[in-house]
Amino acid sequence: MTTLDGRETAPLAATPRLFQTPEGEPLKFYDAVVGGRSVGTPGTPMLLSEAHRRWGRADWAGLFTDAIGLAEDGFIVSPRLADLVAGDADRLGRFPATAAYFFPEGTPIAAGDRLTNPAYADTLRRIAGEGVAAFYTGPVAADIVATVQGAEGNPGVLSEVDLALYKVKERPAVCVDYRAHDVCGMGPPSSGALTVGQILGMLGQYDLAALGPDAPESWRLIGDASRLAFADRGRYMADVDFVPMPVKGLVDPAYLSGRADLLSGDDALPEVSAGTPDWDHAMLWGDDVAIEFPSTSHISIVDGDGNALSMTTTIENGFGSRLFVRGFLLNNELTDFSFRTHSDGAPIANRVEPGKRPRSSMAPTIVLSDGKPALVIGSPGGSRIIGYVAQAIIAHLDWGMDVQAAVALPHAVNRFGTYDLEAGTAAADLAPALEAMGFKVNTRDLNSGLHAIAVGDVLQGGADPRREGIALGE
Repeated sequence: MTTLDGRETAPLAATPRLFQTPEGEPLKFYDAVVGGRSVGTPGTPMLLSEAHRRWGRADWAGLFTDAIGLAEDGFIVSPRLADLVAGDADRLGRFPATAAYFFPEGTPIAAGDRLTNPAYADTLRRIAGEGVAAFYTGPVAADIVATVQGAEGNPGVLSEVDLALYKVKERPAVCVDYRAHDVCGMGPPSSGALTVGQILGMLGQYDLAALGPDAPESWRLIGDASRLAFADRGRYMADVDFVPMPVKGLVDPAYLSGRADLLSGDDALPEVSAGTPDWDHAMLWGDDVAIEFPSTSHISIVDGDGNALSMTTTIENGFGSRLFVRGFLLNNELTDFSFRTHSDGAPIANRVEPGKRPRSSMAPTIVLSDGKPALVIGSPGGSRIIGYVAQAIIAHLDWGMDVQAAVALPHAVNRFGTYDLEAGTAAADLAPALEAMGFKVNTRDLNSGLHAIAVGDVLQGGADPRREGIALGE
């Protein structure tokens, strides 16, 4: 098993104060997002090219045929897309190219409209015919840079050099033992595998199977384990190429056992703080609360030979930076960095630095049984991805749910102290019991997009009913 890191990177001209006012105060989130300032060097095209180089069997150019046809012929706008466009009209309307695509007649696209994208078809033809270099150099790269640097009111610093220098990085998977399975995922700069692994590692000494999914006690344990894991995430997790991180210490069984002992009471923990894993030099770092939004995509694949892929990609916010060029939106990934550089006098590990990759919560995960894939799973959802994935794994391994039931299970997610319960579901019924335990509770929509495959004698797919994904097999 291996992982490929196609995370976006900060331009070489970026500085730690990229998202601060001249007075040194953090910008408001959308003041930072909308425009060129938030755009990092894109990584997904290079990631797909590298994956094809290593493992692909189909002809590269042929892989683009269906997408080019869809861009030319168009697709029918779904109600969800129409609602998202209408809700973001003010920001999407700031830049002429973006407005022309999403408001072709001066009004937002509507459900049932056919939306074509000939400019994107042309971009895909270039990449199909010339390889991924057609994206990172030449006219496409020049247009990306011109769009970023020319963004009115909020220009960015991305350059053609940044694009030409981009590389995908192979990194070791991070794995933890849970219920006689190895739960493996993407390590730093993603915080997903470490934080999911910490949650499961702490819960391993509690009998969630006996408690069941309806017991408030199950959710007390899950919620506070998540809070403890997020405290470590905020303190330690960032791009390991730039900051020292106690990766092994954070998922060391002895360390997690000590953290799990904190869960032994009957009530919510009054407060949580980062622990001190082995090799705690990183205690010099300050805490970070960078914002992430649930605008991501995930696919899980198992082929006829048993090869498994879990892949999560994102442009961060729903429409990224709102900049549109060559038929596609540019990301706002740099706002995954901390806007502040220090906390309580200590530097923040996830601060902006040139060439650095921002911390992510993406948690593409493969669960192994006796060394072979047993579950392939992941989700969009910003920093709640971690809770969504951990909960689905618990539902499948502890509570015996089939994979569809596991991904559809009502959500209860706790990151920083407030317990988010999914509105209109049985999870909301937990509110009185959780409040009695001392949790602050908030009922809201929780729009995960879990996609999972359980691997056994047959393959069973599960697609999250909260979004528009599907499970397909042949």
